[in-house]
Amino acid sequence: MAINSISSRQSTAVNTEAVSPTEKKDSPPKQAENKPVSAPSSTVVTISMAGKAALAEATETAAQTAAEARNGDHQAQRLQVKQSAAKKAA
Repeated sequence: MAINSISSRQSTAVNTEAVSPTEKKDSPPKQAENKPVSAPSSTVVTISMAGKAALAEATETAAQTAAEARNGDHQAQRLQVKQSAAKKAA
Protein backbone atom coordinates (compact mmCIF):
# COMPACT_ATOMS: atom_id res chain seq x y z
CA MET A 1 0.00 0.00 0.00
CA ALA A 2 2.81 2.44 0.60
CA ILE A 3 3.91 2.05 -3.01
CA ASN A 4 0.47 3.03 -4.33
CA SER A 5 0.31 6.20 -2.26
CA ILE A 6 3.78 7.32 -3.38
CA SER A 7 3.02 6.72 -7.06
CA SER A 8 -0.24 8.63 -6.81
CA ARG A 9 1.61 11.56 -5.22
CA GLN A 10 4.18 11.54 -7.99
CA SER A 11 1.55 11.48 -10.72
CA THR A 12 -0.22 14.36 -9.03
CA ALA A 13 3.00 16.35 -8.98
CA VAL A 14 3.60 15.63 -12.65
CA ASN A 15 0.05 16.67 -13.54
CA THR A 16 0.36 20.03 -11.78
CA GLU A 17 3.63 20.81 -13.56
CA ALA A 18 2.34 19.88 -17.00
CA VAL A 19 1.76 22.74 -19.40
CA SER A 20 -1.71 22.98 -20.86
CA PRO A 21 -1.92 22.76 -24.68
CA THR A 22 -3.25 26.33 -24.96
CA GLU A 23 -0.44 27.80 -22.85
CA LYS A 24 2.89 28.21 -24.64
CA LYS A 25 6.00 29.36 -22.85
CA ASP A 26 7.93 30.32 -25.98
CA SER A 27 5.18 32.29 -27.74
CA PRO A 28 6.28 35.71 -29.07
CA PRO A 29 4.64 38.84 -27.64
CA LYS A 30 1.59 40.15 -29.43
CA GLN A 31 2.54 42.39 -32.35
CA ALA A 32 -0.46 44.72 -31.99
CA GLU A 33 0.71 45.90 -28.59
CA ASN A 34 4.29 46.57 -29.70
CA LYS A 35 3.58 48.47 -32.94
CA PRO A 36 4.41 52.16 -32.84
CA VAL A 37 1.69 54.55 -33.90
CA SER A 38 2.53 55.91 -37.34
CA ALA A 39 1.72 59.37 -38.56
CA PRO A 40 -1.15 59.59 -41.05
CA SER A 41 -0.01 59.42 -44.64
CA SER A 42 -0.51 62.37 -46.93
CA THR A 43 -2.61 61.89 -50.04
CA VAL A 44 -2.58 64.08 -53.11
CA VAL A 45 -5.87 64.39 -54.95
CA THR A 46 -6.21 65.85 -58.43
CA ILE A 47 -9.53 66.93 -59.89
CA SER A 48 -10.14 66.43 -63.59
CA MET A 49 -11.09 69.25 -65.91
CA ALA A 50 -14.64 67.89 -66.14
CA GLY A 51 -14.86 67.85 -62.35
CA LYS A 52 -13.64 71.43 -62.15
CA ALA A 53 -16.18 72.51 -64.77
CA ALA A 54 -19.00 70.76 -62.91
CA LEU A 55 -17.95 72.46 -59.68
CA ALA A 56 -17.88 75.86 -61.40
CA GLU A 57 -21.38 75.33 -62.82
CA ALA A 58 -22.76 74.18 -59.49
CA THR A 59 -21.36 77.12 -57.56
CA GLU A 60 -22.06 79.97 -59.99
CA THR A 61 -24.40 82.76 -58.95
CA ALA A 62 -27.69 83.72 -60.59
CA ALA A 63 -26.02 86.82 -62.04
CA GLN A 64 -23.32 84.69 -63.68
CA THR A 65 -25.98 82.35 -65.10
CA ALA A 66 -27.94 85.30 -66.51
CA ALA A 67 -24.81 86.75 -68.13
CA GLU A 68 -23.94 83.40 -69.70
CA ALA A 69 -27.53 82.94 -70.93
CA ARG A 70 -27.42 86.35 -72.65
CA ASN A 71 -24.16 85.36 -74.36
CA GLY A 72 -25.77 82.23 -75.83
CA ASP A 73 -24.82 79.52 -73.29
CA HIS A 74 -27.51 76.86 -73.86
CA GLN A 75 -26.98 75.23 -70.47
CA ALA A 76 -27.45 78.58 -68.72
CA GLN A 77 -30.58 79.27 -70.79
CA ARG A 78 -32.09 75.90 -69.82
CA LEU A 79 -31.27 76.58 -66.17
CA GLN A 80 -32.99 79.98 -66.34
CA VAL A 81 -36.11 78.43 -67.87
CA LYS A 82 -36.13 75.78 -65.14
CA GLN A 83 -35.69 78.39 -62.39
CA SER A 84 -38.45 80.64 -63.76
CA ALA A 85 -40.83 77.66 -63.97
CA ALA A 86 -40.04 76.79 -60.36
CA LYS A 87 -40.77 80.37 -59.28
CA LYS A 88 -44.15 80.33 -61.08
CA ALA A 89 -45.09 77.01 -59.46
CA ALA A 90 -44.25 78.31 -55.99
